[in-house]
Amino acid sequence: MDHESKSGESKGGESMPPHAAHASAHKSAPGIAAAIAPAQQTFAARVRSAIAWRWGTQVGAQIITWTSTFLVVRLLEPSDYGLFAMSQVIITALAFLNGQSFATSLVQTDRLDERRIGQVFGMLLLANGLLAAVQFAFAPFAAVYFGEPMVAEMLRIQAVLFLTIPFIALPNEWLARQLEFRKPGQVNMASALVGAATALVLAWLGWGVWALVYAGLSIFIARAIGLTVAARLFVRPVFDPRGAWDLVSFGGTLTLCQLFWIIQSQSDVVIAGRIMPTHDLGLYTQALFLTLIVTARFIPPVNEVALAAYSELHRENRPLAPYFLKTARLVMMVSAPVYIGLSLTSEHAILVLMGEKWTGLIPIVSGLALVMPAFALQLICSPVTNAMGRPHIYLFTSISGAVLFPAMFAWGLLAGRGGGAMGLVHAWWIAAPVLCAITLAVTLRAVSLSPLRLAQTIAPVAVACAAMSSAVLAAKALVPITSPLAALITHVAIGAATYAATFWLLYRGIVRETWALVRERGDGLPQAA
Repeated sequence: MDHESKSGESKGGESMPPHAAHASAHKSAPGIAAAIAPAQQTFAARVRSAIAWRWGTQVGAQIITWTSTFLVVRLLEPSDYGLFAMSQVIITALAFLNGQSFATSLVQTDRLDERRIGQVFGMLLLANGLLAAVQFAFAPFAAVYFGEPMVAEMLRIQAVLFLTIPFIALPNEWLARQLEFRKPGQVNMASALVGAATALVLAWLGWGVWALVYAGLSIFIARAIGLTVAARLFVRPVFDPRGAWDLVSFGGTLTLCQLFWIIQSQSDVVIAGRIMPTHDLGLYTQALFLTLIVTARFIPPVNEVALAAYSELHRENRPLAPYFLKTARLVMMVSAPVYIGLSLTSEHAILVLMGEKWTGLIPIVSGLALVMPAFALQLICSPVTNAMGRPHIYLFTSISGAVLFPAMFAWGLLAGRGGGAMGLVHAWWIAAPVLCAITLAVTLRAVSLSPLRLAQTIAPVAVACAAMSSAVLAAKALVPITSPLAALITHVAIGAATYAATFWLLYRGIVRETWALVRERGDGLPQAA
């Protein structure tokens, strides 16, 4: 999955003044030069538009995906999701080498012309062609490791995913540089529809785990075609690396970060895959899917826009601390109540959305949701330090996560109380807050912010969540409701109303500022210089 956007100032190589870069691009490709030229809109308007399209279309795409998922899970078995998770571990383990980080370097570099874009395209083609071949050849060994012969067949088919990456990464990052998120958003929604339809039809026809395999493949193919057409960025691949050292060194650093993220995010399945039954592993991976809804689906779009915006602000020598605080507060205002609410209502939510056979998810989802606000806060830190040209900070926190999470997962499964899926949950309770503290310590220092200032910024969210939790728990104790659907609707309504009322009564200024930002009034975002 996409974890977070990764970019920053170029490292190594000579820098070229912006006007020189524009001139160079103009000589080689007038269309590219036009895109590189400064936008006429104010910076604030461009960022608002980018956030609206990137986040709005992400919400739309996820509504489509969730609807499909909640229908498909009624047709498939937990063991199908366990098998699928095994194949995903291998794909994700290889994906850190797919060259996405080299494409991301196009977002902030001042040296941009048709040849350099072609060099990135060449890197993407070479890297992903090799990865497809490696996965195809390695498939039997993965099947032996997990003790599931079907994993080999799945991996051979899924090798095609890598062949689509160059035609997704290059146009996507090219459009992101221009803060153009409308076209990618439309493509993402269309590809989500394609994937949802594929999954539903194949699951209905009894294809089992193959419904998940071909649904994912259809999404990637649809995105590759759609983004290539939307960006209209048709360049020849260049396989001569001369003059691209800054792209290679920057992309290499972020590739290392991605490697350590892979270790952190996939170590639970790698360790549990040899210990836990396939059924139990399927329960855990589905619970993690549900609880990563915000962090894995909605924060990456915010990070993509934040990276481009922070980079532009940094090039103009503006302080980034005020904007980081606004981002942190906005993300916590959305993610914290969602996760606390999910933990409070997990029993009824699982019964309503997924049915009786998934009741094993309830304690896992409830436990994971409690710690996800800390995970969400940690994830939004890397764009600001990368934009400052300090990707080594992101590298340090990535290494920290790659050491901390596997150690805690091993403890939770082998030595922790209870073991099994709940052992993994207990590992999350330790690892996520500790990694958040480490990440904040180095990030706040880099942007010249004190921990107290950040705490003051997000304190209203904590107060509102506490009030929401008290109201829902009181309602459960005082008025028991037997119908899961009625209980879910009632408790969600009480929680949402309490959360909104707390903000309106105690923090009305924050509400007005946020509303002004959405309505394109006020000073929530910086105006053009």
